[in-house]
Amino acid sequence: MNLMPKLAARAEAGRPVRCALIGAGKFGSMFLAQVPHIEGLEVAVIADLDPERARNACRAVGWDEARIAGTCFVDSGVSAAEMDGVEVVIEATGHPAAGARHALAAIATGRHVVMVNVEADVLVGPVLAAKARAAGVVYSMAYGDQPALVSEMVDWARATGFTVAAAGKGTKYLPSYHRVTPDEVWGHYGLTPEAAKAAGMNPQMFNSFLDGTKSAIEMAAIANACGLAVPEDGLSFPPCGVDDLAHLLRPKAVGGQLERDGMVEVVSSLERDGRPVFRDLRWGVYVVLKAPNAYAAACFKQYGLPTDSSGLYAAMYKPFHLIGLELSISVLNAALRGEATGATRGWRGDAVATAKRALKAGETLDGEGGYTVYGKLMSADASRASGALPIGLAHHVKLKRDVAAGAVVTAEDVVLDEASQIVQLRRELAAHAW
Repeated sequence: MNLMPKLAARAEAGRPVRCALIGAGKFGSMFLAQVPHIEGLEVAVIADLDPERARNACRAVGWDEARIAGTCFVDSGVSAAEMDGVEVVIEATGHPAAGARHALAAIATGRHVVMVNVEADVLVGPVLAAKARAAGVVYSMAYGDQPALVSEMVDWARATGFTVAAAGKGTKYLPSYHRVTPDEVWGHYGLTPEAAKAAGMNPQMFNSFLDGTKSAIEMAAIANACGLAVPEDGLSFPPCGVDDLAHLLRPKAVGGQLERDGMVEVVSSLERDGRPVFRDLRWGVYVVLKAPNAYAAACFKQYGLPTDSSGLYAAMYKPFHLIGLELSISVLNAALRGEATGATRGWRGDAVATAKRALKAGETLDGEGGYTVYGKLMSADASRASGALPIGLAHHVKLKRDVAAGAVVTAEDVVLDEASQIVQLRRELAAHAW
């Protein structure tokens, strides 16, 4: 609650917080839109594969030419991470292998890392976090994105003495969405392909939000940061509005739908027949609390929390998240407090590649939101035991054998480049007892 006084002191001393942004896409652009309005925060360098596109992104969000001229633009994320004078490196490419590479470069040169790239975090985050701790720097989730916001709510719940029964987010979901391809995605968003193209929207990226992949990745990140369990059969996406969170997201033993207390889950804004859920949580996040005693349960009711019929379970929720517009909270926490806004602490959940259709030997997988696979949430133990292929390694890899529709793809089913840095980091993750 004292970030701004700390930042003001730095500004008055002529020592602004200087950061590097790697990836000037939507998330990065939203962050850039806020920077001119936060005195004491500067973006020293922006890395993008197309630096001119990054300059245009700055213009689009309102930067004046003087600010653009005073900022360094490069096409190398590693160069940006290693630039002199940078305190915090923001990794916002969304590419797992690139994200890990940039994080390692930042950690090696003593810079804090804000990992917007949740795909990289779920793929090898425990390894990156351990390396950051050893180097004495912060490795943080990105505030504004759902995993960091949920981690904050879980931390608050535990610090106030409550058991966390469930935590997660809302999304638009139907079972059929797991099979949707980029060719079909825009109809589900109420857009024409032409309108989406004119707006510069990437169909594969948006399809990863729809087909369940992004939900699996984000819930794995939350499980890994908060020590929560993942459902044995993956996310069930129950239709649920905010008034029913405490009733539905409690253990089956007391009338809910969870295996036990302490789970992650995503709720759908659609009933299974496609009707909208009443007071849905499509854009928000939640935590379901369990009271430790009858007195606390009575307080739930007295202060208006939505509870289950027993009064022991109550829900807190945030109906919206502003992704990149809130990212400065992570940057400033890292630089001014030396603290993360949520961080991977172990390996509890994984997002694994699952066949959208019958796949044949010789086909090439195309990763998150593509035509071949989607990401399914699985426990880390089950993933390790089965040799499941993480969705973050399902990019441009060839199948060695057929995989049935709906089956989890294993590492033995594909040809992996064992010499690549990202595969070696993943092997390091799987070999360690987290």
